[in-house]
Amino acid sequence: MSRKAAALGSLLAAALLLSGCGESDDGSGGSGSGTDDGSESAAVEAKLLGQVPMAKVKDMVGAMGMWTTDKNFVKADLNKIVGYPLAGGKAEWTVPLGGEVCWTSPEPTKDGLVAVLFQNAKKDPSVCTEVGLVDLNKGKLLWQKQATDEYGSAQMFDEVTIGGGTVAAAGSLTDAGWKVSGEPLWKPSDEKCPVEGYAGSDEKLIALRDCGEVDSPQLTLQTVDPATKAVKSTYKLPAGTENAHVVSTDPLVVGADGGDAKKGSSGASEFLTIDDSGAQGKLLSTISTVGGKYGKYKLDCPATEVTGCQQIAVTKDTLFLGTSEPASASSDAENDLVALDLKTGKQKGKAEGVDGGHLTPVGVADDGKVIAYQEASVVDEAGGAVWELDPTTYKKTKIQQNPSASWEMEARFTTERRILFAGERLYIGGEHVTAPSTVFKKKQPLAAIFGAK
Repeated sequence: MSRKAAALGSLLAAALLLSGCGESDDGSGGSGSGTDDGSESAAVEAKLLGQVPMAKVKDMVGAMGMWTTDKNFVKADLNKIVGYPLAGGKAEWTVPLGGEVCWTSPEPTKDGLVAVLFQNAKKDPSVCTEVGLVDLNKGKLLWQKQATDEYGSAQMFDEVTIGGGTVAAAGSLTDAGWKVSGEPLWKPSDEKCPVEGYAGSDEKLIALRDCGEVDSPQLTLQTVDPATKAVKSTYKLPAGTENAHVVSTDPLVVGADGGDAKKGSSGASEFLTIDDSGAQGKLLSTISTVGGKYGKYKLDCPATEVTGCQQIAVTKDTLFLGTSEPASASSDAENDLVALDLKTGKQKGKAEGVDGGHLTPVGVADDGKVIAYQEASVVDEAGGAVWELDPTTYKKTKIQQNPSASWEMEARFTTERRILFAGERLYIGGEHVTAPSTVFKKKQPLAAIFGAK
C-alpha cells in the first residue's frame, strides 16, 4: 500500500468517524476492488458520467429518495425532488417542496408514483406533517395533504408508502390513508393497537402494529385491504421482538430485531418468511443473523424504520445476504454472497467474495439476476464495481468496473446511501444534504452516476 493510500485511508476513516457516517464495527476493515475466480470478461470500463452537486447547508438535512424512470434519474434534494437525464447533465424538471424531505417510498409504482413525507417550513419546520404524491414520469407534485385530529391539529408522521393504490402514512400513535387520487380513505383515530408503519407494493399493503406496552412490545403484522384497512391476515411476531422491518411484501419477509439480548445483527437478529394467504399467517422459515463476533451477515436495518433495510436482495424464493466474514476459512475474500431458501431457511448456495473487497447485494434485475455492489477500495485506490449473480448457478460475473480516478469520492458514500443499477448505469446517492467536510478538500456530491455512456 502506498504512503498516499495509507494517509488517505486514515483521513477517510477519521472523517467517517467524525461525521457519524462510517461503517459499523463489523470487522470487515477496508473494502476493496480486487479480482477473484468470478468472470470479469463482461465488465465494462465505466466513467464518472455525472454528479448531483451538494447544496450549501450548515447542518445535515434530509434528502431521502432516489429512483430511475425510462427518461430520468430522479434524486430528492434540499426541499425538492429533481429529475436529471439518465446519463447525467442539467436538471430537466424540479418539484419544489415546502420543507425538508423526511421520508419517501423506496420504489415507484408501475405508474411512476412515489409518496413523499416532508416538513412545512412556513408553519412548523421541525415536524413532518406534509404527505405528497409525486409523478416521476411527469415531474409533478400531484397533491399535498395533511391529516388532522379531532381538534384540527396536523399529525406528525415518520414514514409513508404506497400499497395497492393507497398512500399510507404512519407515525407516533397515528396513521392515515389516501387514494392516489387524493381522496381520504381513513383518518387518524385512537386504536388499541396503533400502527407503527406500513410497507407496500403495487398489489399489497402491510401494516405493523404494536399491541403491547412500552417496556413489553407485542408486534403484529397484518396484510390489510388497501382501500378499507380491513384485516386479511394476521401474524404475531415472536415475544421480545422490539422492532420489525418488512423487506419484501410478496413473498412476505420480515427482519425481526430481538433487542439487546441478540448482538451483532445490524437491526435484524432474524428474518422470518410468512405465508399470509390465510386469516392467520403461518411461519414458513426463520433465518438467524446472530453468530460470530459481528453477526453472520452484513446488513443495515435502522432500528425503528419499517421499510428501511439495505444490503439485501429478495427473489420469489430466495433471500440473498452478504456475510460479515468469508464462509470458507481458506478464502482470501472479505465476504461471500449467500443464498437462503425462504421456505426452509437453509443455505442453498453461495458465491465466494472478491479478494480484498466487500460485495453487497442491492437488488434484483428484470431478468432475475441478483445485483451486487463492490465497495470502492481505500487500500488499492480503486473504484467500485457491479457484479451480477445467477440465482440458479450462483455464478457471479463482473459487469462494470468504476474508474480509479474517483475512488475517494465513491468511497465516501458509505452508510445512509442508496444504490441503483439500471440501464447499464450505477447510481449512488446520499440520503442527506451535508455541510462541507472539514477533512477532505474535494467537495462531495449528493449523488454520482457511473457508466460507459
